[in-house]
Amino acid sequence: MAEHDSGYKLLFSHPEMVEDLIRGFVHEDWVRDLDFSTLEKVPGNYVAPNLMPRESDCVWKLGWKDGRVLYVYLLMEFQSTVDSSMALRMMVYLGLFYQDLLKRGETTPSGKLPPVLPLVLYNGYALWNAAREVSELIEEVPGGLERYRPQLRYCLLDEMRMADSELEPLRNLAAAVFRLEKSFDTEAMERVLEAASEWLRAPGLEGLRKSFTDWVLKVLLPSRIRGVRFPELLDLEEVKAMLAESGFSWSDRWEREGMEKGLQEARGALLQDLERRFGPLPETILRRVDAFASLAELTKFSFRAGAASSLAELATIP
Repeated sequence: MAEHDSGYKLLFSHPEMVEDLIRGFVHEDWVRDLDFSTLEKVPGNYVAPNLMPRESDCVWKLGWKDGRVLYVYLLMEFQSTVDSSMALRMMVYLGLFYQDLLKRGETTPSGKLPPVLPLVLYNGYALWNAAREVSELIEEVPGGLERYRPQLRYCLLDEMRMADSELEPLRNLAAAVFRLEKSFDTEAMERVLEAASEWLRAPGLEGLRKSFTDWVLKVLLPSRIRGVRFPELLDLEEVKAMLAESGFSWSDRWEREGMEKGLQEARGALLQDLERRFGPLPETILRRVDAFASLAELTKFSFRAGAASSLAELATIP
């Protein structure tokens, strides 16, 4: 987990990665009005009331194109497992973050706090079935008390559920990271590395190119191929050549060591989500979910199941 988190922090310490992430995957109208040339990394260390420090994963700010002195702060959490309390965690982090802004006097011209986009990047295999709105974690009661339930929603980017057809056409470094994490063989990885290497030849991207290479060598490849020590100080071109020449067959190793576990976790999360929505499941549904032999098949079914409104409708999904 530590290597996973530090690897992501390394990548997203570069403004180009943050820009590609927001432009490519936050599909909201206000994104068009942002001035990405103003991206600036800000301190992410906050102190809770019990005096325990809280270090956020990644915090950036940027302004709007029309010159308004208004910023959007990005709080980014990097997750490889499902956290059922993520909405609550985000509310706590946001409160600490806003307290810190007030102490530093960083408010808008009207004296208000700036808007925040709480962003969660998730690259786990299990279906993300955690509440995305903090009010969903609080018991509903009658009589008007529900008006006082806190509200906070975070934006979830679920890498493993992003369609390859969406990612492949993008000239986007965040998309390249997602494609690499979804790669199941060396040939697929070589194609992505070749494209990323070309994009990262642009002047001024030397630091990001090194960070990207370090992430591949120290985080991505060790998670795919166990027991192999990869040489340091390689460039992306050399990493691609090494993969092509080595004959690594992690489609066997990795599948045996990790993919079956991921598939089992995804099956369990999907069944848990369906039982929460529909109650006890019939044997036919249990057998069907258990029969899926690949994460791709299971993911396709989970997308369709998400739109089902009843057990009868669920049973008719092709």
